[in-house]
This record gives sequence, C-alpha cells and structure tokens, in this order.
Amino acid sequence: MPPFKILRHSLAALTLIAPLCVSAQNIVLKAADVHPTGYPNVVAVENLGKKLEAATSGRIKMQMFPGGVLGSEKEVVEQTQIGAIQIARISLGVLGPVVPEVNIFNMPFMFRDEAHLRQIIDGPIGQELLDKISSSSARLIALGFMDSGTRNLYSRKAVRKPEDLKGQKIRVMGNPLFVDTMNAMGGNGISMGHGEVFSALQTGVIDGAENNPPTFFTSNQYTAGMKYYTQTRHLIIPEIFVMSKVTWDKLSAPDQALVKKFGREAQLEQRELWNKSVTEYVAKLKAAGVEFIDIDNKPFYEATAPVRAKYGVQFADLMKRIAEVK
Repeated sequence: MPPFKILRHSLAALTLIAPLCVSAQNIVLKAADVHPTGYPNVVAVENLGKKLEAATSGRIKMQMFPGGVLGSEKEVVEQTQIGAIQIARISLGVLGPVVPEVNIFNMPFMFRDEAHLRQIIDGPIGQELLDKISSSSARLIALGFMDSGTRNLYSRKAVRKPEDLKGQKIRVMGNPLFVDTMNAMGGNGISMGHGEVFSALQTGVIDGAENNPPTFFTSNQYTAGMKYYTQTRHLIIPEIFVMSKVTWDKLSAPDQALVKKFGREAQLEQRELWNKSVTEYVAKLKAAGVEFIDIDNKPFYEATAPVRAKYGVQFADLMKRIAEVK
C-alpha cells in the first residue's frame, strides 16, 4: 500500500503528463510547486535546473510548472511518488503523516527563532531528517530544505490572546498536528488545501488562516477581508524539495551527485531570496492596510504544551538535541 492513496481522478490526470524521458542523451525533469512564478522557492529550483543543463551540456533539462498547475501539494506528492513528476517542492506538513519523524519540525514553538531553525537544518540533525525521508517508504529522495519563514495568524478580527480566537474557524495545513495546535491556541482548526483558502475566506467558510508574509501576499488572501496579521510565531517550519525515487534510480551515479550538489546550492540560494522577499512583502502588506500586531506569545506557547507532549513523546531525545543547539 503506497504512503498516499492515489485517487482515480489523479491517475486520469496523469495521462496528460508525458513520462520522464531518459536516454544517454536526454533527460527531461518536470518540477512542480504550488507557489507562483517568481516566488523564492520556484526561482531556486529553476536555477537548479539551469545548472544541471549547463553541467551536462544540455543532456539534462528541467521544465518548471509553478502556480499549482499540476495539482495540490497532496496530488503533486502522489504524482512524484510514481515518477510522473520528477522534482517537487512540498511542505513538511504533507509528509508528517507518512514520515512521522519530520513532525519534530511541525510542532508549535519548537524553535526559538529562524536563526535557530537554520542551524538545525544546516547541521547533522537536518541531514538525519533528510536521510529518514529518503530511506522511508515515501518513495521520495529528499534533496534539501527551504525556508518557509515564521507562520503567523491572520483574520478579520484582531487577535491578541487565545480567548480572541474562540469560535473562529482558522485554516491549517492537512495534518492532525496542526489542527490540534490551532484548537489548543483557542480557535477551531480547519484542514484545507492551499488552493481552496482564498475562496473559503471570501465566502466566510473560514474566518482566517495562518502563514508567512510572502504567501499571505502572493496568494491575495489579504484582499479577502484579512485586516489583521498577528505575529503569534507559533510555527517556524522548513519546507523541502524532493526527487521521485523512480527518477533517482534511473540516474547514473555522476548525475545523482550533480543533483545533490546543486540541491544544496538551491537550499542556500533560496534562503537569500527568502530574506529579501519577507522584507518586501511585509512592506506591501502594510501599504495595503494590513495591521501587524506584535504580542506576548507566552500564553499561546503555554496553551500548546499538550500538543508538544502528545506528538513529541517519541522524539524526546531529538527535541533535547534541538533545544541544546545554540
């Protein structure tokens, strides 16, 4: 049984996607992302493809499909697992139910700040997690991490304390851990795909959501009545980019080494692009009238202690190692 159940309609859609073309002369890699053209993650993967093409004198090429044109993250993962998509940038939240070890990154208030997270993903702990994904039954080869910034809450009503979230339906990623986190914070966590959020906000199906500033702006969700951006800083989660194991196993050892090398470079390049984009999009959101609210997040930290206890019990040693990294 594959880690993700492949739906019948997904299989039908795959017939429209040409398979990987592999020969001694020609390899065409399809890369997918739900984020739009120009987003830091998309640009970093595009540049990975350009480097591969240059290093192989055009023998390996990449086609990027941004903006969710090949489906939701869940659908992209399914397609990557069977080799219909070769490279995908995905949220760790999608992998949490399949590779439980990555939930260490998904727990609320796991990291002191973004600098702490970067020390972890650049070091031995980060490599251990990548190796666990690659050796798991997920049929994905983890190439590297990407920054996803700090996730904060946005809504129609100002939120300054857990009580302000009472009765509010807040979208979270599709992982029970995130639903539990939002419920513990005082809201009603609603699991929903990224592509559904804008219309759900417009129609009042949900009252708010949580994400980083670049995604909040580029998804246009701020235009759906989201006047307040409360800096709860409840999640600091990296994302990853992966290659289909089906594809990986078809590559020669030298080609695999090139993919790994340029993957590491893409991780570091995306970080620089990310830093610039956060500054840019915060300014754009403020100019559009979004009010940024700084709060004392200690009440939210304390409220989510049961979530860390529930999901972290099996990772106690790893959590201790993370906390000890200065």
